[in-house]
Amino acid sequence: MASPYEILGVDPDADEDEVSDAYRELVKEVHPDQGGSTEEFRAIQRAYERIQSGYQPGDEIRPAGTATARTQTAAADEEQEAEQTEPEGVKVEFLNYEAMESHGWQLTDDDLFEKAATDELGGEAYGYFYVEENETLLEAAEDEGYAWPFACRGGACTNCAVAIVDGEMPSPASHILPKELHDRGIRLSCIAAPTTDAKIVYNVKHLPAIRDLLLPASRFEQTSSTD
Repeated sequence: MASPYEILGVDPDADEDEVSDAYRELVKEVHPDQGGSTEEFRAIQRAYERIQSGYQPGDEIRPAGTATARTQTAAADEEQEAEQTEPEGVKVEFLNYEAMESHGWQLTDDDLFEKAATDELGGEAYGYFYVEENETLLEAAEDEGYAWPFACRGGACTNCAVAIVDGEMPSPASHILPKELHDRGIRLSCIAAPTTDAKIVYNVKHLPAIRDLLLPASRFEQTSSTD
């Protein structure tokens, strides 16, 4: 079985910056929106997490779900400790637009997130995570293992668009969003980050007006390769 360093394509003596850079590039390449698979995406996530958790060359590598009783106990202790530690960053509660649509809910529903919580959607459909300082919303989602839509990662398309239901999320000056969409609470997760706890609906790229500014992955790759 390949080691986490082999999966990320870095040397075992690579420093933290090299590991992080390799991870960032790989999650872009294997993202489902870029032709990769969820399995590939998860494998890259697991490799990065193992290195971050102190993996050393020569350590035993166990397939997911085969932890020993000792490691299971350690994991339980770590989980309990994490629950007692105040998380860093701002909390983002999220809902997948497709899940919202399938339930017949609307962005304008006052109790939208209450309904999502009551329905116990979970997984990619509904949940929460924390966005740390100097981290975009998309980066934070990927760090948590979520495969959110994106294409250019530079504010030049609406593939990664999200709708702000509650909270503050200012945008950099340079982005493709028309003023009317920005005023409606639409943001680009690849360049924006919340400054307060927030509730957002992601994967809103197929909403009218947003859909018109989508960028196919193949078109972006052709454009960037000739710049």
